[in-house]
Amino acid sequence: MVRIKPFKGIRPPKELAKEVASRPYDVLNSVEAKEEATERSLLHIIKPEIDFTPIADEHSQEVYDKAVENFAKWRKEGWLQQDEAEHYYIYAQTMEGRTQYGLVMCCHFEDYLSGAIKKHELTRPDKEEDRMKHVRNQKANIEPVFFAYPDNAEIDAIVAEVTKVTPEYDFVAEDGFGHTMWVVPAEYNEKITAVFGTIPALYVADGHHRTAAAARVGEECKNNNPNHTGEEEYCYFLAVTFPESHLRIIDYNRVVRDLNGLSEEEFLAALNEDFVVEKRVQRYTSLTPCITFQCTWRASGIASQPRRVDITTQTR
Repeated sequence: MVRIKPFKGIRPPKELAKEVASRPYDVLNSVEAKEEATERSLLHIIKPEIDFTPIADEHSQEVYDKAVENFAKWRKEGWLQQDEAEHYYIYAQTMEGRTQYGLVMCCHFEDYLSGAIKKHELTRPDKEEDRMKHVRNQKANIEPVFFAYPDNAEIDAIVAEVTKVTPEYDFVAEDGFGHTMWVVPAEYNEKITAVFGTIPALYVADGHHRTAAAARVGEECKNNNPNHTGEEEYCYFLAVTFPESHLRIIDYNRVVRDLNGLSEEEFLAALNEDFVVEKRVQRYTSLTPCITFQCTWRASGIASQPRRVDITTQTR
């Protein structure tokens, strides 16, 4: 079962929401972020290297310090303001004609360590450490992670009821994606917390490094607090959770530049040690991993007892 809680969100006033909102830190590089950032954009906090000329090393101490400085400035200027009471929030994202509705909440780091929050990727220590420094320095989670949960009729009913009213935010970003948010009345807090307490697991859809970093910071703070109770603020991190039926799995494509000295036949033979590889006339349309050599498609399925492959050592 998972532990969640409402929280006092720190967010922009209605009239500034579109300007403050930004794309996630890891979907654009520093040059793109510098070009895209307006005066009040959150990019100045999540990618503060853009405030230096020339753009600074994103892992330098001056950049981490700048993030803290900017976060404090945004709050002082009123561009980010904290709610007085704890709430859950509903966030709706509209893209390509479809809308998915998620609950914004705080999740407990111990659920990640215990496996109640399930991951599907391995993480890199250097990227974890980078996100950890931001969380440590800010004593806040600036960006949420993206989780999925099994469909639940009680939560669906609450979301349907709350979204009948005028939203707090409703705008379309420059990339054409629509963003809408409602503040869930506090009267629903106890019910939402209790229902999620019956849900066996959450699933990381996006944000593995941010989740791992939040868990490591939580464990670090726990170990440094002899009076730890498990309910301290550092035990929780920010997440948006969407019901499974709202999600769409899209292609995840990568181009391999070379085969590390192997011929096509040698590469396929090595791949066949861990996967079942079949030649196909055309690409699968189902959720099947596929590779192509010079427009020849091959479908790959995991063998019954696959051997784990260490990507780090297998890739040049």
